[in-house]
Amino acid sequence: EIMPSLVGSEMCKETGSQSIHFDIEDNKIHNVSFVGGCNGNLQGISHLVEGMDVDEAISRLEGIQCGFKKTSCPDQLAQALKEATENNLKNGKLIGKDRYS
Repeated sequence: EIMPSLVGSEMCKETGSQSIHFDIEDNKIHNVSFVGGCNGNLQGISHLVEGMDVDEAISRLEGIQCGFKKTSCPDQLAQALKEATENNLKNGKLIGKDRYS
C-alpha cells in the first residue's frame, strides 16, 4: 500500500543539481523543487510533473541523458521517485511523512 503522503530527496549524481525534494500524495507528485542546476529548465520540469502519476513520470523521465553524461536532472528525479516508492513498499505502511536522502 502506497503511503498517502511522503517527502523525498535524492542527491543528484553527475548533474548540476545538488538535491531534489518532492511530495507524493495518493501516487501523485507534488511540490517538486531542485537545489542547483539549470533553474529555468528545472522549474519547467517541476511544473510539468505537478499532479502527474508517479509511474507515468518515471516512464517519461527515466533514461534521459544530459549531453555526454549518462544521467540528467529528469533522470535523477525518476530515480528518486523509484527509490521513494520502493522504500515505501518494502517498509509497509508508513505514518506521516518520511524523508529520503
